[in-house]
Amino acid sequence: MTQSKAKESNNNNNNTEEAEQIEDNKVMEDKEDVLQSESATFVDTEVPLKLSEKKKLDVKGKLYLAPLTTIGNLPYRRICKEFGVDITCGEMALAPNLLQGQASEWALLKRHPIEDFFGVQICGPYMDLLTRCSEVLDEALSVDFVDINMGCPIDLVVNQGAGSALLENPRKLQDIVTNVAKVLTKPLTIKVRIGKDETQPTVHKLFPKLESWGVSAVTIHGRSRMQRYSREPNWDYIKQCTTLTNLPVIGNGDIFNYEDYVNHVENHGVATVMLARGAIIKPWLSTEIKERKHWDISAQERLDIVRKYCYYGLDHWGSDTQGVENTRRFFLEWQSFLHRYIPVGLSEVMPPKIKGYKPVNLAYRSDLEAQLASPEVKDWIKLSEMFLGPVPDNFTFTPKHKANANG
Repeated sequence: MTQSKAKESNNNNNNTEEAEQIEDNKVMEDKEDVLQSESATFVDTEVPLKLSEKKKLDVKGKLYLAPLTTIGNLPYRRICKEFGVDITCGEMALAPNLLQGQASEWALLKRHPIEDFFGVQICGPYMDLLTRCSEVLDEALSVDFVDINMGCPIDLVVNQGAGSALLENPRKLQDIVTNVAKVLTKPLTIKVRIGKDETQPTVHKLFPKLESWGVSAVTIHGRSRMQRYSREPNWDYIKQCTTLTNLPVIGNGDIFNYEDYVNHVENHGVATVMLARGAIIKPWLSTEIKERKHWDISAQERLDIVRKYCYYGLDHWGSDTQGVENTRRFFLEWQSFLHRYIPVGLSEVMPPKIKGYKPVNLAYRSDLEAQLASPEVKDWIKLSEMFLGPVPDNFTFTPKHKANANG
């Protein structure tokens, strides 16, 4: 690679990281301040279920699709299930919204029949809030586990004491986990990051205690809160954490090909991995992992995925005007990631990496392949019109991960 290309690659990576931080904050804008809602004081009047009576959570070797905000909706999860993902989880839901009965938040927890190993993820800053919410979910939903998000780095979440902010208050974190575990009849899992600062990771101190607190499995993202998604995840630190507990540990961070999976499962002690951005860009990633191959998937096969997603979207959100609008906008959000895929047959780097170099003026093998790779919103809109009909007059779209895009 020439110096100019390398410089361009680094600039592209930096722009992507900045854009993803924009996305994180824009995704949560509609939910701002809700985490500060007061909740009724929780009174523990029930006899807690003995931990030994809870169903064990068998995650070993099972591919786990991360709860992905905005992208990880039910139609998308159906696509990933068909490509072989084993465990799915609803999008992160805010506990105050759920307790207030907000329909849009409860919709995040809806399970499709194809999701045979399914959990829900909740987020909140207070013990009584999360405990009451977990109690309600335990009674209302048929799920296989409940996960508490203790790793979200989004400012609007952290600044209100939720997500990865909880890692800085171990006593508060312990109170939340132990009390939620008492009221749940289903297994409790948690998702964490390595700490606030990558130079001083701290979460390993919790790992020897989690089992006694009632946790059934723990997912660890190998980056700090301050890193967000920048630089490489610390898989050596993840390995260190696996040695400190008997719980199944699920590793998370830049899984983009089957070699990443094999390396981390065999060499870093995890029970399995969580697929996140890699599965957004390549929803067929589970197939690649299970079949141990780098799939040079054709442009037509990728278009068929888009077609099926639109069909599933209309089935989920409805085929009326509003349903078509929802399907289109969620598809466009997904396409803002899908277009980043570099076909294996054209890649200059093997195995493919999530932050790999994207050549300029790539010689695509067909017009369709070039269209699917277009970074232009107007081309994404044209794709949507193939299956959802013409957009309304004056239609515009700004993807949440790229604030200056327009269409």
